[in-house]
Amino acid sequence: MVTWWTSLSTTMQILWAVTLSASLIFVIQSILTFIGLGGHGDFDTSFDASGDVDLGGGDGTFDADPSMNLLTFRNLVNFCLGFGWTAVLLHDNIDNNFILLFIAVLVGVALVATVMWLFKWLSSMQQSGNIDVHTSAVGCEGKVYLTIPGERKGEGKVQITINNAVREYDALTDGDTIPTGSPIKVLEAINDYTLLVEEIEPTII
Repeated sequence: MVTWWTSLSTTMQILWAVTLSASLIFVIQSILTFIGLGGHGDFDTSFDASGDVDLGGGDGTFDADPSMNLLTFRNLVNFCLGFGWTAVLLHDNIDNNFILLFIAVLVGVALVATVMWLFKWLSSMQQSGNIDVHTSAVGCEGKVYLTIPGERKGEGKVQITINNAVREYDALTDGDTIPTGSPIKVLEAINDYTLLVEEIEPTII
């Protein structure tokens, strides 16, 4: 193993490092998803790269964010997965590095787009067949999953419980910015995927 690694060029070592790291993270994410922890596998960063997909909660339902934000850690892993494996597998067959990297980038982007479309389709199928968000979500309480900008200046994300299943929606607010983790109440369903919410005082037990 050491001999094989030291025989690689610096470029190939970088490509293999990216590929193997992305593959390992992908496997871990998949395991966490199917045991019901997938919704917490991503994170909230300065560019709002929050978790975009929750494949299952404790009740076994499928929940996903229909907006499917592009800038997520999960999408970064998917891109590196497609990019890395394409680059290392085609390296010996394509001499021109520019062409090789161009093809690898295309495959990475295609993989991200395919996964985003797949989860969006599954989410729409699941949501359209089970609940009417306009009647079921109004009045529900939950928490902010991704910071909601104030005065409808942008969308955040919330998680609410409907029919004993935790579901994730885009959210707007007319008030001040609501930070991640704050309790909220749904005032109105703007459309099938976006809710108007307000911050509420946390319940003290």
